Amino acid sequence: MDRKETIWNEKCIISPSLICLDMCNLESQVNILKDNGIGMLHVDILDGHFSPSMPLGLDTVRQLREKTDLAFDCHVMVTEQDYFVDELLDIGVEQIVFHAETQPHIDGMLNRIHAKGVRAGVALKPATPLSVVDYVLEKCDTVLLMLINPGYAFVKGEKQVDYANRKIKELRRMIDERGLNTKIEVDGRISRQNMIDYGAHDVDIFVTGSTCLNRNDLPAGIRELEKIRAGF
Repeated sequence: MDRKETIWNEKCIISPSLICLDMCNLESQVNILKDNGIGMLHVDILDGHFSPSMPLGLDTVRQLREKTDLAFDCHVMVTEQDYFVDELLDIGVEQIVFHAETQPHIDGMLNRIHAKGVRAGVALKPATPLSVVDYVLEKCDTVLLMLINPGYAFVKGEKQVDYANRKIKELRRMIDERGLNTKIEVDGRISRQNMIDYGAHDVDIFVTGSTCLNRNDLPAGIRELEKIRAGF
């Protein structure tokens, strides 16, 4: 079976963020990730409106899809979602997670993505309560928790919210009490310490960026993360 299909069952999955790589050498950087054991890429789609930055275009994602067989874990941070979701479905990605804050029909969008045979999930900004996914949790392959405000990673002093631990633990309890296989994904200044704290039992997917991966020496950063992962 293709690793793109089996990776979702692995423990403490590392999902490097494309927007933290060298944008002028994406293909070679992605190859380095794969050569060092990475099986998934985190693809942030931003519109410059919902999130005040726009570093990665859909054409880049489409071209990259033709050059790598790694799983594409897509995080849609946009105000109007339909166009972007349709494009990603056409490109052929493995998972699409969209923001509850800009989706008026959460249940419907989950159905729409699943109908194409693609994993679907909901992303929540730091202050968005877990009650938003209460009735659709059974339909979510993944719930992504933003630990910083989306699009503000460039702001000096922006750090993970103080209530991140509480939110992660509460979501894990919701999932476990219902006996679900829904994955918890965390994004936003993810550190090695985050993986140490949550990798064993609470979080399934860690979106890793410049906090723990140096694009000028990706293999060294991956080795450090794999040491942590091997302990679980």
